[in-house]
Amino acid sequence: MHDGTHENVQTSYDRVADEYALRIAGELDHKPLDRQLLEAFADRVRAIGPVCDLGCGPGHVTAYLHARGVPVTGTDLSPAMVEVARRRNPGIEFAQGDMRARPVASNSLGGIVAFYSVIHLARPDVVAALSEMHRVLRPGGLLLLSFHIGDHTLHLDEWWGRPVSLDFTFFRADEMTGYVETTGFRILERVEREPYPDVEHPSRRAYLLAEKPAP
Repeated sequence: MHDGTHENVQTSYDRVADEYALRIAGELDHKPLDRQLLEAFADRVRAIGPVCDLGCGPGHVTAYLHARGVPVTGTDLSPAMVEVARRRNPGIEFAQGDMRARPVASNSLGGIVAFYSVIHLARPDVVAALSEMHRVLRPGGLLLLSFHIGDHTLHLDEWWGRPVSLDFTFFRADEMTGYVETTGFRILERVEREPYPDVEHPSRRAYLLAEKPAP
């Protein structure tokens, strides 16, 4: 993500933060597979260490994990989105930050959730972002990653009546699996599903559960 794209993503989400929260914050109620995967992740990661929800948006995934006893914080590139998350989820820590460079010590996190967090990265930037996730996870730490399946990029100039400049990158499942393995993770599970009608963008979705192997 070069600086111009970085600024576009931040500015665009600042502009739609309130509307995004209104439309998206309740989406897990209508996504049973997502809930199932998050619950399984919570059961596994609870004993490993604290979790960061990268690209947390309004904090609904963060809150879902928090309600299941996971020590979790949320991070988002958009300051406005972070403020929305704080208002909606008092008692949970949220911070503004860039997934490509985390101010977190190496080997300090037990888990990372990155639901659709890499979709605004250009392909050449994905491995660097995943390498940073690998750095901050403890040996045995877990990454739960989701993305849209495809091989194209969708550009938006307008979103819910507001001007934006956003590129949504779609990845082939084998392609993203390769990126994750290249950065040192071991894939534990890969799940694909069709979109939930009238709930989300009509694209196939993929979820990867990966582990940072112990030495």
